[in-house]
Amino acid sequence: MGIRVRRLLLELSSLLLVIVVACVLVRTAALRFYRAAYPVQYREIVVVESARNGLPEALVFAVIRTESGFNPAAQSSVEARGLMQITKDTFEWAQFRVREEELLNVHDLFDSELNIRYGAAILRLLLEEFGSERNALCAYHAGWGNAKAWLADPACSPDGKTIVNIPFGDTGRYVEKVMETKKTYETLYDFS
Repeated sequence: MGIRVRRLLLELSSLLLVIVVACVLVRTAALRFYRAAYPVQYREIVVVESARNGLPEALVFAVIRTESGFNPAAQSSVEARGLMQITKDTFEWAQFRVREEELLNVHDLFDSELNIRYGAAILRLLLEEFGSERNALCAYHAGWGNAKAWLADPACSPDGKTIVNIPFGDTGRYVEKVMETKKTYETLYDFS
């Protein structure tokens, strides 16, 4: 093998090494970027409450990110509060359903641990009632009554079990956003 061939092979090997290193650096930077955009704040609480309620952690993180962007002081125009954006009526319903000994005040929803506890319990109750994550998210966003009505309407739910046509555009976008965010969390983190 001539000097010229060896030099060419050495240059190709060096180029290949540079390409591999660049790919690793780009992948690492992308992973850091996405993990910063999809954080796992409050992980200890989410792990406990997800396990207690039989929920995928990725779903709880997706709801928190979509609802409040991890802002525990978030309050919506309809006065939904905290990380998982729970309204007063929903909070009172959840307290009754989980049979808490002490009735809490709606202002307690700004407490992150309590908010995640009740938000996860609400998601579990809605999953039990509506049978699928998509249906439960419709109820979480648009209300139990709307989700029930949609399941009873053949235009929204041809089989009476799955809401396929969501009449409220904002609820449709919400459900899609939470489901996509859940997939992203599952891709970025090992929740096993």
